Amino acid sequence: MSTSLLTDTHRDVQALAREFAQAEIAPHAAAWNAEHAVPIEVLRKMGPLGLLAVIVPEEFGGAGLDATSLALVVEEIARADAGTSTAVAVQNGLVAAPLLRAGSPAQQAAWLPRLATGEIFGAYALTEPDVGSDTAALRTSATERDGGWSISGAKQWITNGGFAELYVVFARTGGPGAKGVSAFLTERGPGFEVGREIPKMGLHTSSTVELSFDGLQLTPDALLGTPGEGLRLALATLDGGRITIAAQACGIAQAALDLAIEYAGSRIAFGGPIARFQGIQFPLADVAAKLDAARLLTRHAAALRDAGEPHGMAGAKAKLFASAVAVEAADMAVQTLGGYGYSAEFPAERYYRDAKITEIYEGTSQIQRLVIARGLLGDSAR
Repeated sequence: MSTSLLTDTHRDVQALAREFAQAEIAPHAAAWNAEHAVPIEVLRKMGPLGLLAVIVPEEFGGAGLDATSLALVVEEIARADAGTSTAVAVQNGLVAAPLLRAGSPAQQAAWLPRLATGEIFGAYALTEPDVGSDTAALRTSATERDGGWSISGAKQWITNGGFAELYVVFARTGGPGAKGVSAFLTERGPGFEVGREIPKMGLHTSSTVELSFDGLQLTPDALLGTPGEGLRLALATLDGGRITIAAQACGIAQAALDLAIEYAGSRIAFGGPIARFQGIQFPLADVAAKLDAARLLTRHAAALRDAGEPHGMAGAKAKLFASAVAVEAADMAVQTLGGYGYSAEFPAERYYRDAKITEIYEGTSQIQRLVIARGLLGDSAR
């Protein structure tokens, strides 16, 4: 796809991420996935390149770039391995972003430089065992005690949770509903247990765990932002996170398309390459066209965010469409490769498994449709 809509800086960061991904991630992705191994040391190597803190200002050790740059980085990493890109997306979009939005100067100075270098990793703890899309119903509680806070409850499906040192935790500090939720910066300690790694269909290089809190004591300065405004911060964070997931979906789709094109040109059947058959050509053409459209939606949403304009609806459109394209592209790759596509010895089946999660996390496709519909219809849609 043409990069004419990108600046020179965007093209430079895209090239940097692509070079790193192809050299440091792609050659090992199959083995890491087979072993269910999170490549921590490779993730740390991204720190000095600015890839763990794309949107973090230079004063805190980040690259000082924008949401468009972050989308480009996540897409290139996902093209090599979706699970690895998830850690990059969380570090930037779900941990650094709320710190930048709501953190005090002291909190930003304490945490952002360490996140930027990869000295520590962060996680975003919103979802609970019985609370997914209905975020206002969360039950984890934070009560004031001894001048600080005491947190009790449980979280589930927490990405990066198995190796994170900093957790952005959302807990109820007031009555029921959205106004009763606050956000906290939490470290491991007595009363905080990191549970099991949850077995997953895909993203085998990504850590996903359960968390439990039983009277975890926090100091007053652990509060992130204003009491009672935690859910507003959570949803604003997800508005940006959906753009990075759309970018991840584009990366998976590109990897699947690349594989199918290569195979179609080299596989000989009935006297020549299968690429000469329309039954192969047309699915490839459909995915290529839709992938360009998904990228444009993603970059449009990122550009709106960079301009400080409302972007929630645009991000929802990008994630809804790009995730569907990723699933279609992965299915097309499996079908093009036939039996080899179904074999775990080829990456098509990994793309197939990894693609599906983009329709689920950070808001299911149904939630994206709800966001879009409410943007179109206003209060009459509620």
